[in-house]
Amino acid sequence: MAVRVRISPPLQRMTGGTKEVEVTSGTIISLINDLDKQFPGIGEMISEGGGIRKFINIYVNDEDIRLLRNEQTAVKDGDEISIIFAIAEG
Repeated sequence: MAVRVRISPPLQRMTGGTKEVEVTSGTIISLINDLDKQFPGIGEMISEGGGIRKFINIYVNDEDIRLLRNEQTAVKDGDEISIIFAIAEG
């Protein structure tokens, strides 16, 4: 199952500048684990204790996973995943 993952600029330093990668996976959390195998350290930037960090937004085909099943959201062949850092002004 091939899933395209768009990588936001803060994470691109972990992917060697690559903006989009392809992984094979069945859920968001397993996708993150697959990313971490390809790019060691990226997993801990995105998740902690099996859950997504609060300042990370993940979308499956432009739908927020928090409105779906969070890290257990299923992904299928052809899906597009976006991993975005939340930005706050203070």
